[in-house]
Amino acid sequence: MELKICHMYPDVLNLYGDGGNIRCLTRRLQWRGIGAEVTRMPIGSPASLSGYDLVFIGGGQDFEQQVLLEDLHRGKDREIRAAVEDGLPFLTICGGYQMLGSYYETYDGQRCDFIGALDLYTVGSKVRMIGNYSFRCGEESGGSVVVGFENHSGKTWLGSGVQPLGKVLSGYGNNGEDGSEGARYKNVFGTYSHGPLLPKNPAFCDHILLTALERKYGTAELAPLDDTAERAAHDEVLARLG
Repeated sequence: MELKICHMYPDVLNLYGDGGNIRCLTRRLQWRGIGAEVTRMPIGSPASLSGYDLVFIGGGQDFEQQVLLEDLHRGKDREIRAAVEDGLPFLTICGGYQMLGSYYETYDGQRCDFIGALDLYTVGSKVRMIGNYSFRCGEESGGSVVVGFENHSGKTWLGSGVQPLGKVLSGYGNNGEDGSEGARYKNVFGTYSHGPLLPKNPAFCDHILLTALERKYGTAELAPLDDTAERAAHDEVLARLG
């Protein structure tokens, strides 16, 4: 078994060590004897997502999102939309999550059109939503409690057919108002959780890996790992959040 992972825009979208998610994905595969091949897709690289089993897009600041739009509209937007509809698994963080939506409207009313792969949009606010937080994933996303770090002023609202990734237990999540965190559409996992997210949330990481393996091979199993250290890090953050 092997998963081919595409790391999109590692040159500009790696806020708060989001690239550590790639290391976590590959290590948890390798520890189980499953191959992992990672291809970096920086700005200016060919647009095709053909042949990949999992795509990761990290987070960035507003300036970095603007820089990416021109590159996205050279064909990557069409590739991403088609791949999403085909069920290719994506893990997208903060700015990478927002970019899959329809648009971002700044607090002063300037609108930035994104790629429309998911029916969601983001509106800027004066309040910055920042700090450690936690949420419980929906059953379709594994049902685990996830801890992470959020830092965003944009408020995201989900549209037709898009479910929250989870329900906020502590913190803000998508908008600080409706209790939702992230988005789940087909095999897309979108979240505001930086950190990086996956090392201290092994159950969620394994759910994403299993989603990718089952899509590729039909059926798959993941052998258990000794997650003592990972669970301790997770539980320490959760305890601090009360």
